[in-house]
Parts: sequence; structure tokens; C-alpha cells
Amino acid sequence: MPHPLKLSRYRRTVSQLRIATFNLLHGQPLAADGSPLPYPPEAADPLLEAIAGLDADVLALQEVDRYQVRSGLVDQAATAAKAMGAADWRFAAALHGRPAPVAGWVPDPSVPGLQVYGPGEIDTATDLPSYGTALLTRLPVRHWRARRFAPAPFGLPLRVAGRRGLTPVPDEPRAAVAAVLEGERGPFTVVATHLSFVPGWNMAQLAGIRRWIADLPKPYLVLGDFNLIGAMPKAVLGGATALDLKTARQRRSEQPPRRDLRAARRLRAAQAIQPGARRRRAREPRPRLQGWYDLARTPTYPSHNPAVQFDHVLAIGVPRTAVGPASAPRAAVSDHRPLVVEVTL
Repeated sequence: MPHPLKLSRYRRTVSQLRIATFNLLHGQPLAADGSPLPYPPEAADPLLEAIAGLDADVLALQEVDRYQVRSGLVDQAATAAKAMGAADWRFAAALHGRPAPVAGWVPDPSVPGLQVYGPGEIDTATDLPSYGTALLTRLPVRHWRARRFAPAPFGLPLRVAGRRGLTPVPDEPRAAVAAVLEGERGPFTVVATHLSFVPGWNMAQLAGIRRWIADLPKPYLVLGDFNLIGAMPKAVLGGATALDLKTARQRRSEQPPRRDLRAARRLRAAQAIQPGARRRRAREPRPRLQGWYDLARTPTYPSHNPAVQFDHVLAIGVPRTAVGPASAPRAAVSDHRPLVVEVTL
């Protein structure tokens, strides 16, 4: 039986979807001033409430815990999937291990690389606490893929919830999850990711994601906490797309011309000059290409008093007329606000 809040999905048109991204801060409850609160006896309850309230059809989650002591040994991706009534989901564990104050993470050497969990892995690997990124959807899925990004070789001093001033924080491995979804108007590709907070390193990761999904069907939507503000994510993705197009043109120019192609061109030219034939063919209007752009521009961080937007929903191949209202509602957990936008796909 679907979650009660899922029923509101059917008040929208079938092709109108709620797309959302949310950095969970491992489901940490926060007070009105942004200070951490203790987890309740049922540690998953604040997370369940926050996710159900979004009523998302497609949801990207970052800073997701799986069986971590600090968050009550909850499988947070599975909990979120239950709250939103997801038909399918994947959690990409960027690392296995336990958080350590200031030092970042104490990794588990027995699981050094990427591990992906889904509905078939509920209640498995409970002795291997992990942390990463998730993508959840109510739509049918054609294809899943995931990848891991190595951490930057250095960290930065950052503001940390519950600590005064700046705290030196090392970078950590990151993960991205992509899915080809079945929309009412055809397939489209969604990516959930959490990028490094190290400038330059995060831009390279974002450009890498664009190349990583180049063989998947458009439209593309890339969701997540990019640790980039303003127009920077759009510029990075646009630059990666331009590089892809330049490379494709170079490859085409290196191919030798075909004789049958030249013969076909000569035949069309001869037909065009026959008596009664029009010497000029009317040119069909070319479709206007739509570059990468933000579907929602609103501050998302810090959650108690948003001033900057680290969380983004970027797209290409989605007409601006297909984008509806956007919001960044306050939630019961996290130092980020979720970002929600309605899109017709």
C-alpha cells in the first residue's frame, strides 16, 4: 500500500513530476537556530517525516548513512524509499567505515571501493556501516549505473554544525548514481551526486559526470549538493558539453568521404535544376538548442537561515515552459534545505 502522502501525486497530471534533492546530514535533527538535537528513541522518525513531506516522484539524497551508530543503525535510503513510496532505488556507498571527530572517517579496509545497495539488499551487510549517495524514484527504471570519485588530496577549514568557528575537514570519497527513467513522454536520465567541497576538484567531478552519461538518453537532470554556487555548475556542464561536441566533430572530420554520399549529393543537385524545379529549397526552421540551466534558483544553506545555494537541479533538453514552481521548504533534519521543483516530462 502506498504511503498516504503519496496519494497527492495523483492530483497532478501523469507527466508532471516533483523532482527533489536533499542533503540529509545523516538525518541529524536540528533546533530552530541550527544547533544539533539528540535523535529520538525511534531514530528514523524525523527522516520519515521529512521525506514524506516532500512528496517527491524522483529524489536525490546526499550524506546518507547505512547502519551507522550515530544515526541509530538505520538504513536511511531504505527508510526514505518507504516514506515516499518509491518503486525502486539505489544507494551508492562511497565509503565503508565510521565517522571520526575532526579526522573525517576511519575506513573499513575490507571494503575499499564502491558498493551499491538496493531493495534486494535490505538487511544485508549490517556489520558494514557505510555512507554515500542515493537516488529514489516512483517511476519505472530502465537502467542503473553508479560511480565513485576519489577525495581531493587536501581538505579545507569549514563550519561544522555543533562546533564554533572553523574546523579543518579532510575531503572524502564521493559517489554518483544515474538512472534512465520511463517518463510519460519517453525515457530521460537523472543523476544524483554529492561533489567535493574543494574548489576545482568539484568542478572536475561535475564535468566527469557529464561525460559519464553521454551515452544515456536525454533529457538529462543532474541533482545534488554540488558545493558550487550561482552560475558555476551551469558553466561547468556547458563547457563539458561543448568539449563533447567538439570531439565528435573532430572524429567525423577524420572519417574519409564515402562515394555513395557524393553520388547522392550530385543526384539531388541535378534534380534541383530540372525545368520547373525550384532552384531554392525552403529551409526548415532549426530547433533552438537549449543549454544547461538551473530549474530552481533559491538559497538552501544553512537550513535555519538560507543564504547560499549549494543544492541544484540542472537540466538540458527540458524546455523552460515545462518547469513549474520550485521551493526549498524547512525540514526537521539537516543543515541543508531540500530543493523541490515540478517538471513536466
